[in-house]
Amino acid sequence: MKQNEMLAMILAGGRGSRLKDLTNKVAKPAVSFGGKYRIVDFPLSNCANSGIDVVGVLTQYESVLLNSYVAAGGQWGLDTRDSGVYVLPPREKADADLDVYRGTADAISQNIDFIDNYDPEYLLILSGDHIYKMNYDKMLDFHKENKADATIAVIGVPMKEASRFGIMNTNEAGEIVEFEEKPEHPKSNLASMGIYIFTWKHLRKALIADMKKKDSNHDFGKDIIPSFLNDGKKLMAYQFKGYWKDVGTIDSLWEANMDLLDKKNKLNLSDNSWKIYTADVSDLPQYIGPDAEVDTAYITQGCVIHGSVKNSVLFTDSRIGKKAKVVDSVLMPQAVVEEGATVTRALVADGVVIGKGAKVGSADSKEILLVAEDVKGVK
Repeated sequence: MKQNEMLAMILAGGRGSRLKDLTNKVAKPAVSFGGKYRIVDFPLSNCANSGIDVVGVLTQYESVLLNSYVAAGGQWGLDTRDSGVYVLPPREKADADLDVYRGTADAISQNIDFIDNYDPEYLLILSGDHIYKMNYDKMLDFHKENKADATIAVIGVPMKEASRFGIMNTNEAGEIVEFEEKPEHPKSNLASMGIYIFTWKHLRKALIADMKKKDSNHDFGKDIIPSFLNDGKKLMAYQFKGYWKDVGTIDSLWEANMDLLDKKNKLNLSDNSWKIYTADVSDLPQYIGPDAEVDTAYITQGCVIHGSVKNSVLFTDSRIGKKAKVVDSVLMPQAVVEEGATVTRALVADGVVIGKGAKVGSADSKEILLVAEDVKGVK
C-alpha cells in the first residue's frame, strides 16, 4: 500500500447503552477487554499492522478518556512524522447546546476537509466497538481487483441470528444486489461487519448529496449504501473467516472475554505475527498465594490471588482474598473480591469491591450479572 493511498476513519461515538453502567462515564470503545486492552486497541492495531499511516477517530459521548488515550498514537506506532492518530469530535450543532454526529455518514461528512487534506484514493471506515483481527490491505486488494466502488466486509452468522444484523444479499459473483437492515425474514446470513472501503471520489459525492437531504438519516446502512445500489454502483462483499465479536451487550462482552480461555481460540492475543498493541502499563507480576486454587484462568499482570478461581478472566490488578471463590466470571481492572466472597457468572466492573462473605451471581442465571457498584460484605 502506498503512503496515504487509503486513510482510515474509526466510528467511535456511539453511546453503548446496552453495556449499561460500563458506559455511563466511558465511551464504549474505551471499555476494558482481555485483561489489559481496550476495545479500540483492535481496530487501531489492525490499521497499524495493515500499513495504514493516518487514522481519524471520531468521538462523541463520554469521550474524555478515549480522546486522551488515542491522541498520542504511540502504542500503535502511529506517532511518527508521516503518520498519526487524530481525535475528531463533532463540529456542527444538532441543537442549540449540543455538538453531535447525526449519523454514521454525517460523522464522515463533517470531516471531509480532514480527509481531503490527505487526498486518499480510498477510504476505510470502521466501527470502533468490535473485537477482531483483520488485514485491511488484503481487503483493499480485493476492492481493486473487482474494480468496486464500495466493498463491505461480511461474516457468516447462524441463520436464526441473521435478523439482528444488516444483511447483504449477493449474486454468484459476490456482488451485493440488496441490503436489508435487520430483516424479519433474512434471505442470507452474510452480516455486515461495519467495515467499508469506498473509492473516495464516489463516496465524497454521495456524502455531499446526502447532506442536502432533510429527510435523510445520514447513515451508511439506511442512506449511503442504498443510494450506491440505486445509482448502479458496484458493491462487493468481502467474506471474512476469522474471529469477530460485536461486544455490544454485557453477555457478548463476557463471552468474548471467556473465549480467551480456549487455547485454540482464533483471536489468540499471544500471536506475535499480528500483535494487538495497547498502553504499556508498568506493574508487578501476578501473584498466586500458597493456598490459592486456579483451574482454567486468564490472569493478567498485577493480579493477586489467595482464593479459588475457576474458568474466569482476571484483568490488571484484580484481587481475590482468602477463601473467596470466582467462577465463570470476568473481573475488570482493580476489581476486588474480599475474603470468603463468591462471584458466579458475573462481570465485575473496574474498581468494584465485593465485600467480605458476599455472594453475587448464580450458576443457574441465563444472563450474565453486571456488578457495577460495590457490594457490602456480611458482618
